[in-house]
Amino acid sequence: MKNRRIGRCPGGIMCVIVSVATGIVAACGEGAPTGPGSPEAEQSRATISLSVFVPTSDGVASAAHGPAFDLVLADGGNSLVITRAAMVLREVEIKLQDDDGCDDSSSGNDDCEKFEAGPFLLELNLDGSMEQVGELAAVPAGVYDEIEFDIHKPEDDTGADLEFLRQHPEFKRVSIRVEGKFNGADFVYLTDLNEEQEVDLIPPLVVDGSSSSTNVTLVVDLDTWFRRSDGSLVDPATANKGRANEDLVEENIERSIEGFEDDDRDGRDDRSGRG
Repeated sequence: MKNRRIGRCPGGIMCVIVSVATGIVAACGEGAPTGPGSPEAEQSRATISLSVFVPTSDGVASAAHGPAFDLVLADGGNSLVITRAAMVLREVEIKLQDDDGCDDSSSGNDDCEKFEAGPFLLELNLDGSMEQVGELAAVPAGVYDEIEFDIHKPEDDTGADLEFLRQHPEFKRVSIRVEGKFNGADFVYLTDLNEEQEVDLIPPLVVDGSSSSTNVTLVVDLDTWFRRSDGSLVDPATANKGRANEDLVEENIERSIEGFEDDDRDGRDDRSGRG
């Protein structure tokens, strides 16, 4: 799994409806994606759902939402209790394999399937339950090897951001908010991280007409966010803007997300057993 900073991907845009805790977000663009363009691709379209999962101690997603509970972490000397973790996302995309032209904004290449929505607030479930956050309809046949999305810092310079901030004013110029206790003291961690993320699908997702629907899970390993390389915990308050551990935690966040096919929604890769 690689998370990389990348250029924006051009290409066809289609309508997508994304359901989140606060309602339904819809985004539309100019026409439906063309995909590889073959008659087979046109006949072999599928629906891809996108789920998000935060691993707990057993690493397996629960079948249904249970009572919300805190995520408790320790390193032998320190304790970290996370009571809330929320991220602002936008522009969820899925990319075809062998689409090098998509990285060149001047190429006009349409082989990148692009689905846009947001910004929307993703409240990470801390109880081990799977959260479906999106659904991409009529995805043409092909081999898809990357998921792209923005970790987004809402500002007051676009209509979409202004509408989002009317509902969530505490996220102005904030992309991620984490609340809890470190060694018994309350903390609020805020970051203005504003990056496009690219997550490799390993193995790639194959849409070939054998199934009309599939699920891709993004696993967010929250356990790694506030740790040094030796596994010791850092006080999240020391990672706020301008503080000593700001870069450490932002880099941990960018590395903490992986994606794979997970049709049974158990937080494990269906084909490789990872997760």
